[in-house]
Amino acid sequence: MDNSSNESSFKEDLLNIARTTLSSKLLTYEKEHFAKLAVDAVLRLKGSSNLDHIQVIKKAGGTLKDSFLDEGFILEKQISVGCVHNKKNAKIMVANSPMDYDKIKIYGTKVKTAETGKLEEIEAAEKDKMKTKCERILAYKPDVFINRQLIYNYPEQVLADNGVMVIEHADFEGVERLANATGAEIVSTFMNPERADEVLGFVADVSEIMIGEDKVIKFSGCKKNESCTLVLRGSSLHILEEAERSMHDAICVLVKTVQNKHVLYGGGNSEMQMAIAVEELLNTKQVRGKQAIAVKAFADAMQRIPAIIADNGGYDSSDLVTNLHFEISKNDMPQAGINMTDGSIGDMQLLGIRECFRAKEQALISATEAAEMILRCDKIVTCAPRERKKMGLHN
Repeated sequence: MDNSSNESSFKEDLLNIARTTLSSKLLTYEKEHFAKLAVDAVLRLKGSSNLDHIQVIKKAGGTLKDSFLDEGFILEKQISVGCVHNKKNAKIMVANSPMDYDKIKIYGTKVKTAETGKLEEIEAAEKDKMKTKCERILAYKPDVFINRQLIYNYPEQVLADNGVMVIEHADFEGVERLANATGAEIVSTFMNPERADEVLGFVADVSEIMIGEDKVIKFSGCKKNESCTLVLRGSSLHILEEAERSMHDAICVLVKTVQNKHVLYGGGNSEMQMAIAVEELLNTKQVRGKQAIAVKAFADAMQRIPAIIADNGGYDSSDLVTNLHFEISKNDMPQAGINMTDGSIGDMQLLGIRECFRAKEQALISATEAAEMILRCDKIVTCAPRERKKMGLHN
């Protein structure tokens, strides 16, 4: 009971972090929708930080509210003509190999012959070589063959006649993600059919579906079940790009939060907590001289963050920062923070405002290192001002 309640509480914290991380350009109901999508996608990773398992596809049309998370992998290609359009419990072969039998024409090799029959013999030999290659592929007994390069009509026909679903010219990133999701190995030669169990991936269902006006191929029940596809819908490419950037930021923060299992209260709470802790260090008189000046400046810098938050909301920063300092230090309310809805001091635990510990830590470390680097500069070298020359009209 305790574990389930803890998981529910942690998921709620993730939703709160996603809401605060998502772009302010998204509307309130859109933020709620995208926050749930981001959390569901990250939880499917089961603690892994491999974002390759989360694929993002942008499809113009509809509204942002129509965006959805598909529990599987979607490849933006179509199944070749003459092949079956659905496979259950399929073995997947992912390849990056030339599948054209007229290489002589493609690579520009010049062949001189006195008879057209000789040319036919050369083409027949190339066709036999391709037939042999297809037979080697079939020796692995795949149900679906996906190739990075083009597949010409003859090898496509040979594979289709043997009941193999053929998908050609898949983009490189799609092939990499698919191989990762299905557990397949990208192969370029087909000389070791005894390694079929290691080379082939597995998918519970492969089918062709429609998203908007485009046909795509959906791979459901991948071998590595943490893979998923986030399909973004929107009225224009500009909106889709903004949604993609916003979702990427939210997913990265959520992945770090899941790995660290540690969240902080937002609304300037953590910065004020650090400022108070630094001030207490000064009061103990353990730090003196110039070090005390630096420590005091660090505390003032921490208090500037809540002031900036208040200023951005158009509120009185001096009043809010003073009240926040009092609530945390004197009134024994460690979860106090700035409520940006009404410009008051609120309970961050009740309001559900959270931040990622790792993101906050990295921001603090980067800011501190930048300040140290500036302070270590002995001299700033500037260029001499450009000499002003009068124009001919002013002589």
